[in-house]
Amino acid sequence: MADQETVQKPWARLSALATANDVEQLKAYVRLIGTDETFRAILRLSVEEREKVLTTLSAEDAAGFIEDIPEQHAAEIIKQLPVEDAASILDEMASNDQAGVIAELDSRHAEELLAEMNPKDAANVQNIAQYDPQSAGGLMMCELLAYKGETQVREVIENLSEHAEEQPDLGTYVYVVSKSGRLTGVLDLRNLVLSKRTAPIDGISRPCLSVSTDTSLNELDAFFDRYPFLAVPVVDRHKRLAGVVKRQSVVEARAKIAVANYSKAQGIIADEIRSQPLLLRSRRRVSWLSMNIILNIISASVIAFYQDTLSAVIALAVFLPIVSDMSGCSGNQAVAVSMRELTLGIVKPYEIMRVWLKEVWVGCINGIILGTLLATVAWLWKGNPYLGLVVGGALAANTVIAVSVGGTVPLLLKRMGKDPAAASGPVLTTVTDMCGFFLVLSLASMLLPQLTGM
Repeated sequence: MADQETVQKPWARLSALATANDVEQLKAYVRLIGTDETFRAILRLSVEEREKVLTTLSAEDAAGFIEDIPEQHAAEIIKQLPVEDAASILDEMASNDQAGVIAELDSRHAEELLAEMNPKDAANVQNIAQYDPQSAGGLMMCELLAYKGETQVREVIENLSEHAEEQPDLGTYVYVVSKSGRLTGVLDLRNLVLSKRTAPIDGISRPCLSVSTDTSLNELDAFFDRYPFLAVPVVDRHKRLAGVVKRQSVVEARAKIAVANYSKAQGIIADEIRSQPLLLRSRRRVSWLSMNIILNIISASVIAFYQDTLSAVIALAVFLPIVSDMSGCSGNQAVAVSMRELTLGIVKPYEIMRVWLKEVWVGCINGIILGTLLATVAWLWKGNPYLGLVVGGALAANTVIAVSVGGTVPLLLKRMGKDPAAASGPVLTTVTDMCGFFLVLSLASMLLPQLTGM
């Protein structure tokens, strides 16, 4: 029974091992259950128990866990540790992971940690922090293998042997630089081993591709799609070697943006997990929901204005949510395409007219098809072609409006410096509901005698 409880409740096992100061068993258990399960277990511990577990582990083992979890949550865990322990853990992490975690901290905690960290690591973090987080400079790691061109083969081989344990972090590429630090080439390890030991490495290096520190995430994505490299060197504006961007870092950055955009579209503005303080989670959610209730009241006021028409033709109540929902779905498709094109850099915020014209044509075709289908259903159900004309015409027109709003609002918000992912949803929902209700009920009011048989 105890073993079963340990499997089902790994946090209890972590806490017990940490309390007993059983470092080796704790380390083995963390490796056994893996990063995901350890993360789940850590979040279920109290702040004191969490600190005990992470400080009982060696800084290297704790760092191996911290750098594998989302940066915001890693920052929350780091923030709860004593500064000395937190700095020791960060010192064992790669510079790009250090920078990512520190960027999520408030300025006070960040400054305290930087002051406590190894000066070289702190300098690397500050160097990375000066670049856009979604650029090569913001994604690069400063740890790399680089030697001056006049260095002899023998010296490089000896140095690589001394740093053999660091190879998984530093990667498989060895770069050659000039005396001023400019990137001049990359070494083929096979050629290195087979070359004369006294030969300078600039004679056996070959030219290599590189990216600049301001290379965007989209450009990095395209680079790794084109070339099968695991990493690419990053150079500054003077062509000096600044760091290395791993393919995996680009993949993770792209995934992070996708998850963030989806969460914002659902009203989760900041990353949320249920171990966060209750009032903080409630406050973040209610701010979104409060805005939505105001927007829904605006939509409902349209129904109130036409309540006599709705009372006269009660069948309209069945079709109101269908018209608004179907139009909303069409609008959400347009939002998704605009968000993707903005992310990939295919479209610019000022190209609103071009996007609108493209969406209008799609909206007209889909609106006619969907409107015809709904009109047919309404006609067959009630045997009144005018009911079909009202709901079908309203759906067709509202589809055009929805895709127009969905396609252009993200660009407009981006142009205004607002977050298109967070605000597009409420705007679209309000417009499609309000226009859908208005179109159905206003058309029904004009054709009321035909709908009621008077």
